[in-house]
Amino acid sequence: MTELIEKLWETGNLSDCELEALITDTHEDTAVLLAERADSVRKKYYGRKVFLRGLIEISSYCKNDCFYCGIRRSCKSAQRYRLDREQILDCAEIGYNLGLRTFVMQGGEDAFFTDDYICGIVSELRRRYPDCAITLSLGERSAESYRKLKAAGADRYLLRHETASEELYNKIHPNEMSLDNRIKCLYNLKETGFQTGAGFMVGVPWQTSADLVRDLRFLQDLQPHMIGIGPFIPHKDTPFRDAKSGSFELTIRMLGILRLMFPKVLLPATTALGTISEAGRTAGLKTGCNVIMPNISPRDAREKYNLYDNKLISGGETAEGISLLRAEIEAAGYEIADERGDFANEPIRS
Repeated sequence: MTELIEKLWETGNLSDCELEALITDTHEDTAVLLAERADSVRKKYYGRKVFLRGLIEISSYCKNDCFYCGIRRSCKSAQRYRLDREQILDCAEIGYNLGLRTFVMQGGEDAFFTDDYICGIVSELRRRYPDCAITLSLGERSAESYRKLKAAGADRYLLRHETASEELYNKIHPNEMSLDNRIKCLYNLKETGFQTGAGFMVGVPWQTSADLVRDLRFLQDLQPHMIGIGPFIPHKDTPFRDAKSGSFELTIRMLGILRLMFPKVLLPATTALGTISEAGRTAGLKTGCNVIMPNISPRDAREKYNLYDNKLISGGETAEGISLLRAEIEAAGYEIADERGDFANEPIRS
C-alpha cells in the first residue's frame, strides 16, 4: 500500500479500485504511513492548531424517523426537550468566556424552530460576539430558509449526507426522505454562501467499501469546507439496535484518506470517535483531524440528546472539561487555537 499512499499524498486522488484497496487494507504499516502523511498535510495548512467549536444541542424533537437515530420521531424512550432563546444565549456566553470562538447550534428537524425564531437568535449572537463564527446544523430546509439564516449572520452550516449511495440511503431512512433532496440542500447551502459541511457514517448496516468510494466521489463534486465522519454506533431503541458498531480502525483510515484528498478541509475528531475508543480523539488528531467540538449545552440536555448508546457527555467533551481537553491536545503534540478557525486558503508560510 505504500505506493498508493504516496500517490494519494502527491496527487490527492486515486482510481476507484485503488481507493477500495486502501480502504480495505488492515496492515499496521499502512495505518502508520497514512497517519504520517495525513498529519503532514494538515500541518501544511493549519500547523499544530486545533480549533474548538462550542456545541449547543438545542432540541431533541425531530420530524424524521431515520432508522439509526435515537431521537427519531417514533422512538418512545427519547427524552424530548427544547432550549429557549435565553438558554441558548447563556450557553454561548459560557463558551465565549472559555475562549471558544465558534458556536454550533445543532438539533433535530423541529418545526418549533422557525426561520424567524432562529434568525432572531443568530442576529443576537452576531451582535454580542462579532468576532465569532456561527454554525447551524438543523437539517434539511428550503433554499429560502437558508438565505434568511445566512442574512441573519450565520457563517457555516453542517448537513451530513450520511451516504452517497441511493440504495443504502433508502435502507437506512424512511420512504419520505430522499438522497436527492439531501444533496439538493447541500448545493443550495453552497450557493447561498455558507461554509458548508457534509459527511457520512462509517460501518452503518449494509455499507460496502464501494459505498465509501461513492462518498469520496460525491465529496469531490461538492467540495465542502468541512467533512464530519464517525463510526456508526447503534441505539438500543432503534431498528438497528442489534447491529455491530462501525470499526474504529476503518474510521481512522477514512479520516487519513479524507485529509489527503481534501488537504484544506476542516476535519473533526467527532464525539462518536471518542465514544467508540478512549484513544479516538487523539488518534483522529494524529491522522489529520483539526477540529473538536466540546459540548456547552446544559448537562440535562446533553443526557437527553441521545443519538446513540453511551455517547460521551463528560470529561474533555464538555465545557467544564476544557482544561482536560487542552492537556490532552498538548500531550498529542498540538495546541488549541483561540480563534474562529476558518477554512484555509493558503499553506502556512514557514
